[in-house]
Amino acid sequence: MATIQDVAKLAGLSRTTVSRVINRHPYVTDEKKRLVMNAMEELNYVPNSSARRLRKQQTETIAVYVPRITNPFFSQMVEVMGNYASDRGYQLILCQTSYSRNQEINYLELLKTKQVDGLILTSIENEWSSIEPYMNYGPIMLCNEYNDQAQVPTVYLDQIEGGYIGTRHLIEQGHTQIAYCSGNNHASRVASDRYTGYKKALEEAGIVTNEDWFLTNAYSIDDGKRVFNEIAKMNDRPTAVFTGSDEVAAGIWKEALNHKWDVPNDLAIIGFDDQPVADLIGLTTIRQPIKNMAQQAMKQMIDIIQHKLPSEKKEIKLEFELIKRRST
Repeated sequence: MATIQDVAKLAGLSRTTVSRVINRHPYVTDEKKRLVMNAMEELNYVPNSSARRLRKQQTETIAVYVPRITNPFFSQMVEVMGNYASDRGYQLILCQTSYSRNQEINYLELLKTKQVDGLILTSIENEWSSIEPYMNYGPIMLCNEYNDQAQVPTVYLDQIEGGYIGTRHLIEQGHTQIAYCSGNNHASRVASDRYTGYKKALEEAGIVTNEDWFLTNAYSIDDGKRVFNEIAKMNDRPTAVFTGSDEVAAGIWKEALNHKWDVPNDLAIIGFDDQPVADLIGLTTIRQPIKNMAQQAMKQMIDIIQHKLPSEKKEIKLEFELIKRRST
């Protein structure tokens, strides 16, 4: 079995240089990298990653928490994070909380027991006071989620602005009877901030909020179908609906078609995220820069683990974009 010394001899380089190439040290020339990689291939040499991690006292593993992986928004985010982590020599563990407070706390134990080097939270179910003690065991950061109390790096979008942009667009289209539809998980500010933006746009236009049009616990296409049926049964029905996801919006639209409703004339619909389904069906939506957000978060986390950045509060704010299509 070939050793690192054999690789160094064949490449004509020192053992230290070979080690730097294997450990992805930044200050190695491309020519030396080529020589080492060729020697490793010729000798069929495979680095002992377990030993390397033991020496560094790191797992080279990062946990990413999502509430529901079947949501295309989170699955796309995880895919981008995983690819970026792999390019930097790290692996990713996916933790699905299913909107469970207990599950979230159970997963936080991964950091306490040193099974991962860091945690990225894309959604929060518990109060920050329950999460904060785990910062003593390693870096934690937020991506997509935002929390005023969290003294951690955060990559986020202003969800109040997102709710405002979508609602203002519906108002500009002549609507004054606008329903609001979202999920309703525990400590996450995403839904509540979007609702704040929704109310802000209505108030600026002098429109009174109808609490009967505030529809919750909607996360999927099936939930969207249920929401439509709730709207259809109302005596005082809205003419437009702002939803918290493209999945829910697609479900509302599908059920509207089943009931021979015309979109947008009978009911205008706006989604959130700009997933592929939105473009496919012509859904107006609020685009989130998922790829940029995911890459920024993973870069921050790895740089913190490698001591290139401090693990302290740093906010990176990205911007939404209104994508107008035929549903409004």
